[in-house]
Amino acid sequence: MRSWISDPVEIRSQLEEQSRAEGFSALGICAPDANPHLPERLAEFLAKERHGQMEWMAERTHWRAAPDTLWPAARSVIMLAELYTPEHDPIEVLRHPDRGAVSVYAQGKDYHDLVKKRLKRLGGWLVQKTGCEIKVFVDTAPVMEKPLAQAAGLGWQGKHTNLLSRDLGSWFFLGAIFTTLDLPKDKPEVERCGSCRACLDACPTGAFPAPYQLDARRCISYLTIEHKGPVDPELRPMMGNRIYGCDDCLAACPWNKFAQAATELRYHGAHGAPALAEIAALDDAAFRERFSGSPIKRIGRDRMVRNALYAIGNSGLAHLRPVAEALCDDPDEAVADAARWASQRLP
Repeated sequence: MRSWISDPVEIRSQLEEQSRAEGFSALGICAPDANPHLPERLAEFLAKERHGQMEWMAERTHWRAAPDTLWPAARSVIMLAELYTPEHDPIEVLRHPDRGAVSVYAQGKDYHDLVKKRLKRLGGWLVQKTGCEIKVFVDTAPVMEKPLAQAAGLGWQGKHTNLLSRDLGSWFFLGAIFTTLDLPKDKPEVERCGSCRACLDACPTGAFPAPYQLDARRCISYLTIEHKGPVDPELRPMMGNRIYGCDDCLAACPWNKFAQAATELRYHGAHGAPALAEIAALDDAAFRERFSGSPIKRIGRDRMVRNALYAIGNSGLAHLRPVAEALCDDPDEAVADAARWASQRLP
């Protein structure tokens, strides 16, 4: 007969130990209904249309805003953090206009794959030891990980709306394990930004209407990854050479002086500062080959080349003008529009 661990305190203790063995840097636990104000906050964000073209945010809001309805049998949410702290200054590439700036999290292997495998192994261990039921989530389901992580004590949502930790800084992914176990809960973390506004002042496009509020329609991460079609001409010059995501608000945060080094070397890959001319020259097959296994693959060739052309237009480099001119008749209209815009801006 199987002998399961039944003491919640002992389960938690062993779970923490096992999570460290799997490579997670921090663990916290909250109740699924730990954020009673989440529905009204999400509704306000959507009502102001600050989600832009991210229609998925407006779908299944009854689950997204109330995690306890996503799986009513769940009694605890185990939130885990995995570091991807950069090895070098992520802003340094902005001083090289012939190169494209790629967000730190996307420079190596796709975190969805790596984190989910760890979560499944940890969840499998928990099921084996306790006989519980679990569901695991990594940024692909209607789960708002950041409010849950704050409720679980892992950190707080800063003025840039990203999660910050006194111990980890801000360079970490989040994963969630919902379980039928009723485990000891952590105290929610409190906001510790004080009067600092470094992240707000660092934003190139002014994407923060107020502290703790984000208008995705002006966010470079949104514009380069989620936004389909041409980007507003007013915003294009502000994008600089950022071609996939933006790290400016994270890099500006003083709490990162406490950031710990990442242990997963596969997050540090070869996509950090690609030559803009090389990216602009990619066809669909070459794009898929180059970014196989990378989160960048999800946006497709057309959007990536469009982004590279905006960066070329912002570069001021005359030798890149032929690169843009060669794409003025590209089959994708957003690419062709970006190429014409870039050509007109270069000497």
